[in-house]
Amino acid sequence: MSSLPDPQEGPHEGPHEVTELPAVAPRLRALRRRSGLTLEAAAARVGLSPAHLSRLETGRRTPSLPMLLALARTYGTTVSDLLGEVPAELDPIVRADRMEPQEAGGWTYWRAGGSGRAMQALRLHVPQGRDSQEELVRVHPGEEWLYVTRGRLRLSLGGTTHLLDAGDAAHFDSLTPHRIAAASPGGVDLLFLHTLLQSGAAELCLGAASPNQRGIR
Repeated sequence: MSSLPDPQEGPHEGPHEVTELPAVAPRLRALRRRSGLTLEAAAARVGLSPAHLSRLETGRRTPSLPMLLALARTYGTTVSDLLGEVPAELDPIVRADRMEPQEAGGWTYWRAGGSGRAMQALRLHVPQGRDSQEELVRVHPGEEWLYVTRGRLRLSLGGTTHLLDAGDAAHFDSLTPHRIAAASPGGVDLLFLHTLLQSGAAELCLGAASPNQRGIR
């Protein structure tokens, strides 16, 4: 099998075997078909090549957390649904023992909210270093809120960079180009909340190809 990277994968993605999220591949294909989207149409909405999306659907690539968020928005669902997590319907309580860690793109995250809601809550650990997702610039409809629980966070909003320490929070319109990265050696832990838009037009810009396509530098 060729080990050449997909030219649209971006610097944060590389060829590797899928071991972390085995249930995602069949779910991605089923949800795309349920949404009535062709492979080409779905790939265009999340800023990927059809070949890369096909590899995600067949389990030959592991999606990063931003990709999971983008795909969830495109298919009108949640990351929890993509992962096949089915808690009690609209259960208001999420117990600590159900918050199992998942790793994607170098980040570790725990689901901290219920399925079927208009908002999605996650607990994140972002490591320091370029092998994480700190080069990704995100632009999408909705709002985001985050709260730093440990370490220091570097948050870029538009052309301004903010340093947030433990106890600091941010709440912003996610159409503002934004990027987060750890600014402390041990990484940073945060609570993260975003609105989930039930719209196929809701997109997340990943990486950088051009200012109006996959990212903004």
